[in-house]
Amino acid sequence: MDKSMRKMQKEVDDYIGQFKEGYFSPLAMMARLTEELGELAREVNHYYGEKPKKSTEEEKTIEEELGDVLFVAICLANSLNIDLQTAHDRVMNKFQTRDKDRWTKIEEEQN
Repeated sequence: MDKSMRKMQKEVDDYIGQFKEGYFSPLAMMARLTEELGELAREVNHYYGEKPKKSTEEEKTIEEELGDVLFVAICLANSLNIDLQTAHDRVMNKFQTRDKDRWTKIEEEQN
């Protein structure tokens, strides 16, 4: 099921909103985001790097870890009233203007 970024932000906000504690402080969420990024890095290293998993380590996937990173990033944005769709659009505009000639483009096939 395709979801817009705004729908994802609302879904997370609805989930967090059912608890008295609400969102953690931005600093606590930054620490949590760092923790989740470390777990993602560990999984990427296991799949693509030179460090195999220990037999005692829990089986996780890169997809699961990316989902955790996304959830915490959405929590942080929501707590700071940041619209991630707007943030995304601004970043893409920057890449499409300032950085438009930075990388070698793939040539379209001639028919």
